[in-house]
Amino acid sequence: MIFVEFPGPIQKENLELDIANLEELKEILNQDESLKEWLKICAVLVNDEIITDPKTKFNNGDRVVILAPVCGG
Repeated sequence: MIFVEFPGPIQKENLELDIANLEELKEILNQDESLKEWLKICAVLVNDEIITDPKTKFNNGDRVVILAPVCGG
């Protein structure tokens, strides 16, 4: 089971999913029309490390954050 968070402007409820890797997560999240555009521009962090490889394996208890780009100063 992994825990998925959507902080910032995405405004989605957190999820608990039983999946193996980033590729599976993207398949699930792309089913939500309101997330499709966000997923093109967001970073994905697993336990506070940015990942890009869709084959990245998840471990039980991993915290996955879908992080939208932000502006500020």
